Amino acid sequence: MRNDQVFKALADPTRRKILRMLGRGEMSAGEIAESFPITGPSMSHHFSVLKSADLISGRRDGQQIVYSLNTTVIQDLMTVLLDTFKQEPIGEES
Repeated sequence: MRNDQVFKALADPTRRKILRMLGRGEMSAGEIAESFPITGPSMSHHFSVLKSADLISGRRDGQQIVYSLNTTVIQDLMTVLLDTFKQEPIGEES
């Protein structure tokens, strides 16, 4: 289920920071990686998890991969969260 992948992706603070960074606009993998004291393979893993959850997309621009936020999935997630925590009147269940 895609929601499970999304929640797994959001469980890691590094991936949440990547999403916040991309919320300001497209960035190359190198630009993003400069903000983290981790190895290239570790960054690639984080990008892979985020792409698998469809939270980000990447496109090749010459030698670089440029990532952007997939706002549609973020909006879908917010809908799921709001529905999950929506308060029902006492005695009513959905």
